[in-house]
Amino acid sequence: MGANTRDIRRRIKSVKNTSQITKAMQMVAAAKMRKAQLRALSGRPYAEELAKMLAALAQAGGSTELHPLLQERKEVKRELVLVISTDKGLCGALNTNLLREVGKFDPATTTFVSIGRKGAQFLGRLKRDLAAEFELKEAFTFLESKQASKFVMEKFLSGEVDKVSVAYTDYISTINQKPTVRVILPVTNFELSELEGEHGTRKVEAAANTTEYLFEPSAGGVLAGLVPHYINFAVYQMVLESRASEHSARMVAMKNATDNAKQLIKDLTLEYNKVRQAAITTELLEITTAQMALG
Repeated sequence: MGANTRDIRRRIKSVKNTSQITKAMQMVAAAKMRKAQLRALSGRPYAEELAKMLAALAQAGGSTELHPLLQERKEVKRELVLVISTDKGLCGALNTNLLREVGKFDPATTTFVSIGRKGAQFLGRLKRDLAAEFELKEAFTFLESKQASKFVMEKFLSGEVDKVSVAYTDYISTINQKPTVRVILPVTNFELSELEGEHGTRKVEAAANTTEYLFEPSAGGVLAGLVPHYINFAVYQMVLESRASEHSARMVAMKNATDNAKQLIKDLTLEYNKVRQAAITTELLEITTAQMALG
């Protein structure tokens, strides 16, 4: 009785301690999740209006040759992929699903840039060409995001790469996060930008059909200043989507871990009671047998 029940009691205590930790992490993740979701959702209307404005500017300007970030290369010899992952784990299969998509790129023709430690570690293990790594702080700001987007724009403008894509996790709902790869350079799809949301994919039509704009000093001049800002904000919005996905996935993962711990405690308690009852029954039988032998 002693050895078996001691082991089971020790396991029950260990699981209870673990469940307290996962419960606390669940509550922290839930608080952070609500803030991250609000930030991601509040940025979407601005991104939509910015895409509409660019569509109108392109139509008014009449040519994509007005800005080098709009020019498509005839041949894509090398591609740059910006990977937005997380700094911490314990968020279910979020990073695994994203990095599975990242692993599909041809290492011979692809250069990588990482925002987040998990993506950098993955690329390092596979010995991929990692050009730069940016830290994903808890309070990640637009200025910090701008450093990463500025770096990839410089690579594109210098001709070192002919195409820039971003691999990130798009936030759809608390229980649904989708690994996504989106091309941001050259900018060619803002006229019909596809934006993922809680209600599925939706198209943002060109604003020029419904709204008249007056551009000063000219459409080309405004376009030259707005395109880099469009790229900067697009990357920042993807970081916000990834952060909302991270905290949502961690909250769900910690809730599942807490529920599993509670069920395990119930199973161990039942096993403990069975072992204890069997030991007591055995002792009673031994006492009864001894009394009968004495007489």
